[in-house]
Amino acid sequence: MSSRKVNSTATARLKQDYMRIMKDPVPYIQAAPLPSNILEWHYIVEGPENSAYEGGIYHGKLMFPREFPFKPPSIYMLTPNGRFKCNTRLCLSISDFHPDTWNPAWSVSTILTGLLSFMLEKSPTLGSIETSLYTKRQLAAQSGAFNLNNKTFCDLFPEAAEKIRDQLRKQAEELKKALESSNNSNSSHTSNNRTGDALVLDHNGVAVGPGGERLVRAGVGAGGGARWHMRGTMTNMLVIVGFAAFAFVVKHVLTNVVDLK
Repeated sequence: MSSRKVNSTATARLKQDYMRIMKDPVPYIQAAPLPSNILEWHYIVEGPENSAYEGGIYHGKLMFPREFPFKPPSIYMLTPNGRFKCNTRLCLSISDFHPDTWNPAWSVSTILTGLLSFMLEKSPTLGSIETSLYTKRQLAAQSGAFNLNNKTFCDLFPEAAEKIRDQLRKQAEELKKALESSNNSNSSHTSNNRTGDALVLDHNGVAVGPGGERLVRAGVGAGGGARWHMRGTMTNMLVIVGFAAFAFVVKHVLTNVVDLK
């Protein structure tokens, strides 16, 4: 069998698999070949609900041999995920590490369904890593922004990329509102407690307020003004630090949102 004929067989089969995926999508999975090379496919695996990967969007690729479907593909994960190493060939029963167990009847959908199933397990393999549940969830939360830095991801999966941008915009807006609310609350608290700055002592040396009321029981003594002044200063410092952190986050988000449109 000539290499040209084998390549034609691979092309025909992969086109058939693509049409099947478009017609009958697989839960949590999207996949598409490069327009310039049908032997290189890219995929998205979404973290299922109630799993360590919930909310995550994981980008990877499949490299098919010219002899497909008679030989299996190489499988790679590109998004940090806490389960597999990135940019490393994964040793799975459905990958080129095990041609002896490969079944030519398996399609792209079958391969990616098997990958997701193995991802949800804890079995070790060549290319897998061990991380904590906390790490996996942190990486899941960061996966969207990470994927936006990959042009191939944005080109092949524009709807997923736009969905991520919308989520990042909403997160930035929510963070901004939370910081503004915190700033307003702290400003009001500082203003209400400035009474301490004008405290005076009566003939017994007890601190009194503007109306002559004693303030000892409220915990306000002769040093109350200084203490409230210090608290006000600390509050302002916290607000400044909060806005500095907010500015950094917004800058990062807007860089991803604007530059990658």
